[in-house]
Amino acid sequence: VQLVESGGGSVQPGGSLTLSCVVNGTTTSLNCMGWFRQPTGKDYEGVASLDSFHGATNYADFVKGRFTISRDSAKKTLYLRMNALKPEDTAMYYCAAGSWCGAGLSPSLFAYWGQGTQVTVS
Repeated sequence: VQLVESGGGSVQPGGSLTLSCVVNGTTTSLNCMGWFRQPTGKDYEGVASLDSFHGATNYADFVKGRFTISRDSAKKTLYLRMNALKPEDTAMYYCAAGSWCGAGLSPSLFAYWGQGTQVTVS
């Protein structure tokens, strides 16, 4: 399984970006897809997850109401629509996939990771 992110860039505060993640390979066991981010010098933060089987979504409190996770199964693509961006959203954003979302946004539940795409808000 290979995950390839795109869509990052630089944007002014209040702006919007949409990140995409194409999933290559066998995806039948990948019931959970998620987005994580890592600000420079800090730990990974869970941003959002999507349970592919039930359609349930989970968001970190700091993005609720601003970010939306979605997927296009036919295109095997995961998206993260980010609105009302803030300087504190600046980070490397990673797409991840696993077999189970769990109760929270825990990186340890995700076996596959992309290389990341940089988002800078300033």
